[in-house]
Amino acid sequence: MAPNAKSAKAAKAAKVTHKFVIDASRPAGDKIFDVSQFEKFLHDKIKVDGRVGNLGDVIQISQEGDGKIVVLAHTQFSGRYLKYLTKKYLKKHQLRDWLRVVSTSRGVYELKFYNVVDDGAEEDDD
Repeated sequence: MAPNAKSAKAAKAAKVTHKFVIDASRPAGDKIFDVSQFEKFLHDKIKVDGRVGNLGDVIQISQEGDGKIVVLAHTQFSGRYLKYLTKKYLKKHQLRDWLRVVSTSRGVYELKFYNVVDDGAEEDDD
């Protein structure tokens, strides 16, 4: 009976599907973030089984609407890995000082601007 239980668990684990959404609509609307270039970056950098460029049918990356990228993974996949790659892309294009990656709900990441307080107005009053 034990071998059947293991094979049932293995079959169930193999059919896992994860959906992740990266919402970059605000920066894309301000024309400082290129969504199609980011999608190509993800295609080039995501590793499957320890190898880059090994996506196949296991992981699908698509652009949905204006500024949203959807990643469907039919295998075990971490959302933190997507967050890491997004931060790496922002650093590469020198946007890390203005944008941050925030998880708004499970499987949804959003690019938000840092809140900047205008200290220049206070200095003029002195």
